[in-house]
Amino acid sequence: MSSQPSYTDAESAAYVEAIVRRAGSSFYWAMRRLPEQQRLAMYAIYAFCREVDDIADEGGSEQQKRIDLGLWRGEIERLYGDRPRNPIALALQRPVEVFGLQKEDFRAVIDGMEMDAEANIRIADMDELTLYCDRVACAVGRLSVRVFGLEDELGHRLAFHQGLALQLTNILRDIAEDADRGRLYIPRDLLVSYDIAAEDLPSIFNHLAFPKVCETLADVAERHFAQADAAAAECDREQIRPAIMMMEIYRRIFAKLKRRGWQYLNLPVGLSKIGKLWVALRYGLF
Repeated sequence: MSSQPSYTDAESAAYVEAIVRRAGSSFYWAMRRLPEQQRLAMYAIYAFCREVDDIADEGGSEQQKRIDLGLWRGEIERLYGDRPRNPIALALQRPVEVFGLQKEDFRAVIDGMEMDAEANIRIADMDELTLYCDRVACAVGRLSVRVFGLEDELGHRLAFHQGLALQLTNILRDIAEDADRGRLYIPRDLLVSYDIAAEDLPSIFNHLAFPKVCETLADVAERHFAQADAAAAECDREQIRPAIMMMEIYRRIFAKLKRRGWQYLNLPVGLSKIGKLWVALRYGLF
């Protein structure tokens, strides 16, 4: 990172927006109608998350991933020391000042990516799964609700439940894809509760009780969707419109997963571009 060239504010803003556009994510549709200052803040937060997530997911040794994530820890320290060098951190500088973004939330995201950097990931229990989700999803929510202007108690409650709902949906959607990387995010204690004691992934997935395990985790996600809805109902709808749009996109993915079931894990589930556009129009304009 020390070799990064200098960037102007306009160049760093364009840099993070380009990352968001290239990603082709639901996030772009959810955030594009925000006022400029909030929109640029959310683009910078997304670009940071994308950058560290790519480090955790890309090829290479676990040691190298930890080195690269460590460099980002240093960049976050420089960001809060008012001397960032990376263009993404430069784009975050003004949002940190204007919206009071907390250093510990950026650090939590990096902590989550370090969990993802491990080889052959296994989650011990629901407490560890909740910690993982808090780091990779709820911490992003806590950054976001500050940009949206929510007070801390309500904002943190919305970020927690929405983060759990969305990340558990991701985990249930990506079981097969994660398995290709040696990852399993379904907690061991939940597997054991259904008498699944195997350690190798094919044996776990082929166990007759595995669909029940997935359904149990889906029930947890469903409760968090409901609690996120309850928190959202206490907010000014206009203030959290992007969060509502993201939740509606994921709610539709979750519903498709439930309809598909848990016996055909290689059958992909997602929302088409038209589907995402419809949600953007429905929840972005009305």
